[in-house]
Amino acid sequence: MSEPADDRRPLVLRGGTVLTLDAGRRVLPDHDVLVVGDRIAAVGPRLPAPDGAVEIDATGGIVMPGMIDTHRHLWQTAMRGYGADWTLTQYFVWYYLEWGRVFRPEDVYAGNLLGAVEALDAGVTTTVDWSHGLRTTEHADAAVDALRAVPGRFVLAYGNIHDAPASWTATPEFRDFFSRRTTGDDMLGFQLAFDVTGDPAFPEKPAFEVARDLGLAVTTHAGVWGATGDDGIRLMHEHGFMTPGTVYVHAASLSADSYHRIAATGGSVSVSTESEQSAGQGYPPTWAIRAHGIPVSLSMDTSVWWSGDLFSAMRATLSADRAREHLAAHAEGETVTHSALRAEQVVEWATLGGARALGREADLGSVEVGKKADLVLIRNERSPVMFPLLNPYGHVVFQAQRGDVDTVLVDGRVVKRDHRLVGVDLAAVRSRVERTVEHLRAELGEEAWRKGMNPDVPTAEVLDNPYTYTDYRSATTHGQG
Repeated sequence: MSEPADDRRPLVLRGGTVLTLDAGRRVLPDHDVLVVGDRIAAVGPRLPAPDGAVEIDATGGIVMPGMIDTHRHLWQTAMRGYGADWTLTQYFVWYYLEWGRVFRPEDVYAGNLLGAVEALDAGVTTTVDWSHGLRTTEHADAAVDALRAVPGRFVLAYGNIHDAPASWTATPEFRDFFSRRTTGDDMLGFQLAFDVTGDPAFPEKPAFEVARDLGLAVTTHAGVWGATGDDGIRLMHEHGFMTPGTVYVHAASLSADSYHRIAATGGSVSVSTESEQSAGQGYPPTWAIRAHGIPVSLSMDTSVWWSGDLFSAMRATLSADRAREHLAAHAEGETVTHSALRAEQVVEWATLGGARALGREADLGSVEVGKKADLVLIRNERSPVMFPLLNPYGHVVFQAQRGDVDTVLVDGRVVKRDHRLVGVDLAAVRSRVERTVEHLRAELGEEAWRKGMNPDVPTAEVLDNPYTYTDYRSATTHGQG
């Protein structure tokens, strides 16, 4: 990776349609956005620019907040598309039981590097790296080093699927990692990432206590059919570990009781609609989450299956919610005449919703004076899809794609301009990823490599709990509706 230029000259985006995502959800046609330092200095028509300011033509385009992905397994990006035909069970077998252990620190680095660059290219300015492949602190250092090499904003959600949360969080190496890598830099935050199986002994309790001691939020795969369910939520609640900073990923196979507990304690849900639809965690739950008033953010999960952008996430989420609404109405002999979930709401979930989930609503997620200049310009003069621009929210959700991202700013710095990443050596990224693929292919052997992409029924036994640190098996996971 080459170092991006540290260019913080004043910059103005001229004449775009600005989606503020502020409290009034204002849409401002033919407006400018002035950036000075790392902040938005002004929003208005025909703003005067300071001497020496960079001017970017946003005419005919959409200026919006940088998107925020609250759950992405970046370390798996080098395996892009490998598991396109997997079920969630086959994913568990491949990563949790069979081959996840062969990833070296340099492989985590390669996946993180590629995934982080991909996120920026698609206008995702903040990404939560749900990094549950950190078998050692050497792997964790590699993950952070890769994130630091990319000019985006990241949160490392530290996890280890191959050991009990109570075990890996108790090691001196783990504590040393946080003392070394936590610098207070707002470009890199931290969470703890682990799941709660529902075992009545609550073996995850010590990990929650470590998170509390370190002042870290917990992000957890909750409501995942065949893995986690209501028992885990109940245990978290009974022991006082459900907090406003807790992010519940998927939450697709939970009862109303669990949703009530999440709502009452102020947590939020990260919905990965493409994942839930394809892998089988449960039906994408926005219909239930909205009914309980739970804050929502969006995420894309892993490039082992799905796309690495939030345009796809917004489109899939709106479609899935509406599909269920129509299906429920048809079952009662009724017709939906007005859509309950609107395009502007899923755009908000992809931006301000992520900021809220991360406790960054005060400075991220909307285009407002004084907030961080994490901005995206959607504009493509070579595409017939970019005009006419009639409904900007609908255009973002249903028309725009990652290839329409013209300019991206993070912390006031231009990291993409004229559809090209700035300061990113893609050839070097490709070389690292190719070495990782060669290593994995050699470790598996050609037969296992081919079978992994063309899976039969898994040979490894997976009951209703894929986690290797407990023998607990739930009697209720498969009985929920």
